[in-house]
Amino acid sequence: MDLRIAAIALVAGLLFAPVPSRAEDKSDLTLHGEITGKDNHTYRNVTFDVPAGVTRITIAFEATGKEDHTTIDLGLLGPDGFKGQDGFRGWAGGSKRIFTVSASDATPSFLPGAIRPGKWTLLLGIPNIRANAHASYTAKVWFSRDAATAWGPDVLNPPLRKQPGWYRGDLHMHTAHSDGSCLSQGNHVKVPCPLFLTVEAAAKRKLDFIALTDHNTSSHLSDIRELQPYFDNLLLIPGRELTTFQGHANLWGVPTSVDFRVGSKTVPDWNALLKSVAPLHGVVSINHAIRPSGEKCMGCGWTPEPPVDMHLVQAVEAVNGTDAVRPDSGIPFWENQLAQGFRPTAVGGSDNHRAVPILTEPDIPVGTPTTVVHATALSMPAILDGIRAGHVFIDTEGTADGMIDLEASVGNTKAGMGDELTAPAGSDVRAQATMKAPPGSKIVLLLDGKPLPDGTSTTGTVTARIQGDGKPHWIRAEGHAADGRLILLGNPVYLNRRNH
Repeated sequence: MDLRIAAIALVAGLLFAPVPSRAEDKSDLTLHGEITGKDNHTYRNVTFDVPAGVTRITIAFEATGKEDHTTIDLGLLGPDGFKGQDGFRGWAGGSKRIFTVSASDATPSFLPGAIRPGKWTLLLGIPNIRANAHASYTAKVWFSRDAATAWGPDVLNPPLRKQPGWYRGDLHMHTAHSDGSCLSQGNHVKVPCPLFLTVEAAAKRKLDFIALTDHNTSSHLSDIRELQPYFDNLLLIPGRELTTFQGHANLWGVPTSVDFRVGSKTVPDWNALLKSVAPLHGVVSINHAIRPSGEKCMGCGWTPEPPVDMHLVQAVEAVNGTDAVRPDSGIPFWENQLAQGFRPTAVGGSDNHRAVPILTEPDIPVGTPTTVVHATALSMPAILDGIRAGHVFIDTEGTADGMIDLEASVGNTKAGMGDELTAPAGSDVRAQATMKAPPGSKIVLLLDGKPLPDGTSTTGTVTARIQGDGKPHWIRAEGHAADGRLILLGNPVYLNRRNH
């Protein structure tokens, strides 16, 4: 990943690549039908069978006849129709042509709830079709059954941008769905803060993506469904903060419920929790690991007993808010994992709880720090894949354009941040880092966490050479402001694989 090329691609949109199609792009059912003038002011039941094991139903509807002012409204009924407790699942009228329902969330106009097997009904209302008119309709139906498709098919969640590039975001924040609060509009008392205000704050920062991570809940997912079409420049990623008495961790990309009760009979320890979420196709990140834990923040420090298997963890929140320059920064914890041969990606998150600031209770703004991910597209799968791969750096102060990149090579073989490079004994390893930062800033190359003797520059570019010894190492780059504070933190290029 060359910094200059990637930056140009993102700004100018010169590099476009198709997003690979996934299996769920093919609908499971296609329903066809026709209506005529005789159907005016009537309702039609279009039934279909939902098999066992389905966790989400998504429907895309199209019809002809718009030129004749033909109108078809849409609703959805479960197996019990209007009689059952959860039989009526919603009525969109003519406002939506793609919608989804699941136990965790639903498109606005529809109700979340269990997806029971049986005969479901797409309910058509025909408020207008002219006497001599004729129209045909097609309804494509997708059934989601597994974790990979739990958020729905691509037709429901298309990429906001299809070009590869660096995308800037915030991975940790709280709203009214947990303990996010702000002042009320009129009475100026502290109230649960609507999720909309957090999203709006991120949009004002011109972020490309955010993950909404309320504590242990998925109640905010329907809000995400409501807001995403409006915020078409800002990707909203479903997440939650798994909050336990022995530590906190973010889980991104998983809409289903998770039993978080570490220390209970069902979840005896963190390893049991991590194993339970491993098949769910999400990303787990340990949060503020060195934070003190006590009455002010119960369980905030990372104290799992027994210690966790770090193979089950994909990321570490190395920077929480402004702690990059504080003793309780997560950076030493992250580097300790690297020293043991694990490869969690360093990320950052604001941990914002006040989308609208309260003067008496200052908080870190949304977007500080900013996690910057190199992804194939601006979509949830692409962003999460970029994090898994370690194609990430942290802009600790959340600037609009701070950048750092690293490339290492042995001969003609090159590797970028998060990638692995084989460096046999006696090989010549060349590392080059590039940075965009305020004048006077210093870029530093580090080997196994220690600055290289010839790896510092104030020119924005630095190159160093290392002799390979065939053993595992990691090289990373970071940027410091003129006064020495850390402003950019890059993930490593790994040399040689350690066997665990």
